[in-house]
Amino acid sequence: MNDAMRPFGRTPRTAAALAAAAALAPLGGAEARATVRVVTTTEDLASIAREVGGHRVDAQAIAKGTMDPHFVEAKPSYLLKLKKADLFVQVGLELEVGWVPPLLSNARNPGILPGRPGYLDASEGCRILERSGAPVDRSAGDVHPLGNPHYWLDPGNGLKIAEAIASRLKALDPEGASAYEANLQGFRERLKKAEEGWEARAGALKGLKVVTYHRSWSNFADRFGLQVVDFVEPRPGIPPSPAHLKFLVDRIRAERVPLILVEPYFDLKIPELVARRSGAAVVAAPPSVGSAGVRDYLGLLERLIDLLAEAAGKG
Repeated sequence: MNDAMRPFGRTPRTAAALAAAAALAPLGGAEARATVRVVTTTEDLASIAREVGGHRVDAQAIAKGTMDPHFVEAKPSYLLKLKKADLFVQVGLELEVGWVPPLLSNARNPGILPGRPGYLDASEGCRILERSGAPVDRSAGDVHPLGNPHYWLDPGNGLKIAEAIASRLKALDPEGASAYEANLQGFRERLKKAEEGWEARAGALKGLKVVTYHRSWSNFADRFGLQVVDFVEPRPGIPPSPAHLKFLVDRIRAERVPLILVEPYFDLKIPELVARRSGAAVVAAPPSVGSAGVRDYLGLLERLIDLLAEAAGKG
């Protein structure tokens, strides 16, 4: 397993590289500038920050939409962004637990550390599913006892994230408070109008049975009425065994599940094998902005609704 796939801990080489890079760059926040620099862990959060921040904000994401956000290599180049950041926003719920801590600890920017005004956990205030609170046993896979971290796929949570970012931007940049509030209201209105259209087209999704590769779709399924009956991974982050694949094929056949949803960063070979043996269809569904040409948050949900409604209609 390479460093990028190590969700917990870091190698001495990575730690040394981060520390060396931190020493070579100046502390962030010293120079005067017109924009608030926002760094987020994912493209989804960056897109929402741009909606709320408008021209006063420069928002950049660390993880691209085509990357598995659980496993991101903590590259020294990311420190250059974090050193100059006024606001750092993460998904939270331990999604980024394997790579954010070493970045923050080596960024030499105390203003974006947990507990400071420049740090925001976007999960706070959102509707979180699958909370367990149980002690973490990594033999059970990539579990998240604090709840499912893919909560942004519920548009209601998208609005909560926008409100939290707007509130923090107002605190960091009081002169822009009226602009942030106006941008937030505009986003709220566009989201409401979009949801009306999604509801009209989401009828085909009500009760639709699907198998998903990873537990990425709980919030989306709950919001739009899909029924997730099983997963290609027997446990989150654990590759399927032949026995599990046989069980999955039999279940798909028995329950007549028409679709298998797969995130773009997973290998399609196994889902396609299951599809051939079960008669289901594989749908490569983008879970994040920046994947499959999706440019913004509203566009992400629009693409998912269209993609799944079309696939369901063909089933």
